[in-house]
Amino acid sequence: MEFSTKTAAPERLSSACVVAGVFESRKLSPSADALDKATRGQVRELLASGDMEGKPGSTRVLYRLRNIAAERVLLVGLGREKDFGEKQYRDCARAAFAALLETGARDAHLYFAELPVSRRDAAWKARQLALAAADAAYRFDRLKSTKSEAARLANVAICASSKKDAESRERGLREGRAIAAGMALTRDLGNLPANVCTPTYLAEAALKLGREWKLAVEILEQRDMEKLGMGSLLSVSKGSRQPPKLAVLRYSGTSRRERPIVLVGKGITFDTGGISIKPSAEMDEMKFDMCGAASVLGTLRAIAELEPKLNVVGLVPTCENMPGGAASKPGDIVTSMSGQTIEILNTDAEGRLILADALTYAERFEPQAVIDVATLTGACVIALGHVCSGLFSNKDALAGEVLAAAAESWDRVWQLPLWDDYQEQLKSNFADFANIGGRAAGSVTAACFLSRFAKKYDWAHLDIAGTAWRSGKEKGATGRPVPLLTTFLLNRAARK
Repeated sequence: MEFSTKTAAPERLSSACVVAGVFESRKLSPSADALDKATRGQVRELLASGDMEGKPGSTRVLYRLRNIAAERVLLVGLGREKDFGEKQYRDCARAAFAALLETGARDAHLYFAELPVSRRDAAWKARQLALAAADAAYRFDRLKSTKSEAARLANVAICASSKKDAESRERGLREGRAIAAGMALTRDLGNLPANVCTPTYLAEAALKLGREWKLAVEILEQRDMEKLGMGSLLSVSKGSRQPPKLAVLRYSGTSRRERPIVLVGKGITFDTGGISIKPSAEMDEMKFDMCGAASVLGTLRAIAELEPKLNVVGLVPTCENMPGGAASKPGDIVTSMSGQTIEILNTDAEGRLILADALTYAERFEPQAVIDVATLTGACVIALGHVCSGLFSNKDALAGEVLAAAAESWDRVWQLPLWDDYQEQLKSNFADFANIGGRAAGSVTAACFLSRFAKKYDWAHLDIAGTAWRSGKEKGATGRPVPLLTTFLLNRAARK
């Protein structure tokens, strides 16, 4: 799908479809009003028939209107004007593209950039339209013998009747395209089955990304991790026949002297729970346990295209967590790269074990900040559901930046406490600390565990267990939090 911006009167566009909004009580948006005037009241006349009231997400396709150059006019319900905001804008964009894909139109011109959204500029609106279009058109059928019919919608133009904010619309569209491409990469990797997307496959995906976008990529093998003393990470892979990998990717957008932002993504390509084995129901979804790693790769893909002036390092520790004769057992004690010893009370709390050594490895880059991304705890799903990700941080200023980027990208998070009081739950009689702290505040104690390996830099942790994928009929990876991470990096670069 190709995207562009255009300045033109809606009635004059020769197009397969022109899209405009209608508020409740049949109040027309400016572009819909222009279409109505060109048709001498035909749009209002058709609405008066009662087929459309402007309810949120409702749509109506009108064909061959007089004095309109486009073949079709798609009207999209916007809801009550006084309630129209960020959520409503995104919802109407999704409804528009769902309806467009049903029409079979090959091109479409959307007049949504004119709609007022409090605190959001033309760039934000263009970015959200690009993301909505990409999401509606996304398909994952590469492993099916019969492929889905490709979406006919090939060209989408984000339009306005005047040149005002044209530059802002173009910038937002460029960012939206890049973020959408990064999300597609993240979703593709997440949706692959674990017999395809192994740790080796994920490492090769990192190498391929490096070749395509001129990123420096290094792959650490098991022997390299053994030399580094990564006993925590390696304890997770012991039960698997698949060798562990640690991919290191570098994007250089400014002077080498400038300290980088480091992104760390959990890459468990399949999580059985190990010896502390999971219930069989829905265990197939544990192929998504590498979505943190996939989101780091997707973010680097977006950043490489947008070329902001900052340096970024991506760390992707990846392995399988399998039961077997060599697998770690509850009660085993391992020594992490940091030298701290860990009593493994539950082998299903493995993500934090691989992140621990990756966070220690991150120290060598002398980072401005480190953000780790992980499908870490079911407790976070219980606390926050599937709407937002959990945020923890050892630095209030960094947490504020992440919260602002989350709000801007509408890839939202909620900050949870990281108080020392919770560290008490990790006490061990036999090691420096345990890898679990009991059922109470499970997502908090997991973050407290990680914080012990992130004391030398500003650090934030995103628990995406509830947001990285959907279950049920719409099962599949979501591509989150690529929008949040990309927005954070763009804002950090712009702040300079």
